[in-house]
Amino acid sequence: MRRTVRHPRRAAAAAALAALAVLAAPAAPAAAHNSLAAATPAADTRLAEPPSEITVRFLQKLDPGLTTVVLSDATRRVVPTGAPVVAGTRATVAVAETLPDGTYTVAYRVVSTDGHPVQGSYRFTVAGPAATAPAPASAPHTVPPTAAPPTAAPTSGAAGAAGRAGPGGGPGPLTVAAAVALAGVALAAVALGGARVLRRRHAR
Repeated sequence: MRRTVRHPRRAAAAAALAALAVLAAPAAPAAAHNSLAAATPAADTRLAEPPSEITVRFLQKLDPGLTTVVLSDATRRVVPTGAPVVAGTRATVAVAETLPDGTYTVAYRVVSTDGHPVQGSYRFTVAGPAATAPAPASAPHTVPPTAAPPTAAPTSGAAGAAGRAGPGGGPGPLTVAAAVALAGVALAAVALGGARVLRRRHAR
């Protein structure tokens, strides 16, 4: 009767190789999955000026027909961009409009070499310097009008002069009245003198 001779070293080596194969089998598909390596603008950055393009870089080369990059604002409105331009592991989209201040989300979807889709997203913020409020226009400085000095009441002499002076510097009403009165007195005196002369003649 023949007895089978076993080799312990060979059995141990075979067992070790089998264990390594089991451990490596589930890790192979995971290692083939693509993932985001870097981005511009980077995640969670705060920009003083809005970007004109978005670039994402992955660990593996990208398939141009299976690469999508979408930009949206805080209201989930999709911001217009150009089609992704793929170069190796990079994909770039041009932003078609100037981004106002706010928070934006970059969403991407690519396919790994094993055909497994990979997608994700990140955010960045645009916050330009606050606009300086214009200074209020100062009201024009006006000098208050100087109060006119009180007009003194005309004195009697001034009143007399005013009465004597007429419009345009001519004789006033009082001057004319005084002249008429004087003329009347003179005529009366002449009449009385003539009457006395006639009486004396009749008396002779």
